[in-house]
Amino acid sequence: MPTFVALLRGINVGNAKRIPMAELRDLLGELGYTGVATLLNSGNAVFQESKGTSAKHASEMSAAIANKFQIEVPVIVKSAKELAAVATENPFAKEAPDRSRLLIAFVQDAKSLAGLKPLQHLAIPPEEFVVGKYAAYLHCVTGILESKVGKALLGKEGKATTTRNWATVLKLLALAGASAPEV
Repeated sequence: MPTFVALLRGINVGNAKRIPMAELRDLLGELGYTGVATLLNSGNAVFQESKGTSAKHASEMSAAIANKFQIEVPVIVKSAKELAAVATENPFAKEAPDRSRLLIAFVQDAKSLAGLKPLQHLAIPPEEFVVGKYAAYLHCVTGILESKVGKALLGKEGKATTTRNWATVLKLLALAGASAPEV
């Protein structure tokens, strides 16, 4: 049965948009997803489903979260295979010794990546930002809080994205049973 990863944007950050992970697991089970597991407290879930597309699952989850928790939460879903492609494409995987300073910006529809290309001019060396075929990759050498690209991704320019650091992506790959690139 295919495995998927759900990435919720902006939950459990500060006091806003609180969703306990146990309740998220229960909700996903109620939607018919099986093998549901969560990672960390920041809205990462792995699940199995035999039918449907990543986009369908994302839409269904977002609607169910709005209904149950009365909050609007963008959800991005990737199959394990799609997540592996995102990881394999990462141009900074080998050069980022601090995995928490390497962010992956996920989008539901790869066409949305074109909207992130204008952010490339905000990257001030040694920071690097690359928009790939499957995701965008931000290497914040001096720290995420110092990054203009990072701030843009968290703001209006990045509304179609959700970001995860490289360490979390590698954990999600393992949890989804997908192959991680050699790093």
